[in-house]
Amino acid sequence: MSLVELGTHVEVALAFGGWQDSEQALVRQLWDKIPADALLLEDRGFFSYKHWKTLDSQSIKLLIRMKSNLILRPLGERLPDGSYLAKIYPSSYRRDKDRDGIVVRVIEYTLDDPQRTGHQQTHRLVTNLFDHALFPALELICNYHERWEIELVFDEQKTHLDPRRASKAAHLRSQTPEGVAQELYALSLGHFVVRALMFEAAKEENLNVDQLSFTGSLHTLQARLPECDSSTPASLEQWYRALLAELAQERTEPRRNRVNPRVVKRKMSKFAKKRPEHRGQPPLQKTFIETVVVT
Repeated sequence: MSLVELGTHVEVALAFGGWQDSEQALVRQLWDKIPADALLLEDRGFFSYKHWKTLDSQSIKLLIRMKSNLILRPLGERLPDGSYLAKIYPSSYRRDKDRDGIVVRVIEYTLDDPQRTGHQQTHRLVTNLFDHALFPALELICNYHERWEIELVFDEQKTHLDPRRASKAAHLRSQTPEGVAQELYALSLGHFVVRALMFEAAKEENLNVDQLSFTGSLHTLQARLPECDSSTPASLEQWYRALLAELAQERTEPRRNRVNPRVVKRKMSKFAKKRPEHRGQPPLQKTFIETVVVT
């Protein structure tokens, strides 16, 4: 389990266990690592009444997707942005008795672009950010859909950080649990160093860190580390400033407006099997924000 700052791709904390440890159990190890000013985005598999109550009582700002079978009854009229207030309960019995309910803000929406994954499905987000003027529904929807970027972090760690084969997947070589834990922390720390330097380089040039290439920055750092002169504070500062200036030149092309079908090559999950019609999709005509219809 990984706690990632999506804007910078910095991994704040991680937790791991054996095959018997569920994601829902591991995620509790990350709760005390959540920054006070963060907005926590979570997939629908992590929601539970107890989970929400614990984090909400700690004043953690939450934005979590809900499963379709959870009953959320509106309390009064909808807010001006289309969202509404409802209550979550620990059980159906307490819902019927209206006991121990926690008020939440619900955002429901669909996507009106047939090319988009999830088209015509009703998506529901729940948050404890109640001010619709400060936190409009459309803005929260777009923020939530940035959650997929955590997969880029895993790709950077598992595919690009292997120093022997920078374009090949990294493999854990240790034969003991302690050795595996050591390697996992090493991957995380190495990734943190690269991403922290990329953030500083972007800040120096007033850039969005998304405009910098992780692979290019990694290769630049690998090439410049042997030249690092730390004999005096002045020489180290000179090397560091030159490194940041070089990292700032590792630019990427602007991101394309694209989407991939939610299919799998081998039928081992709930997603449809990948077929020939899923390849070579035509270019999208709308940006994501243009497809959102708050219901």
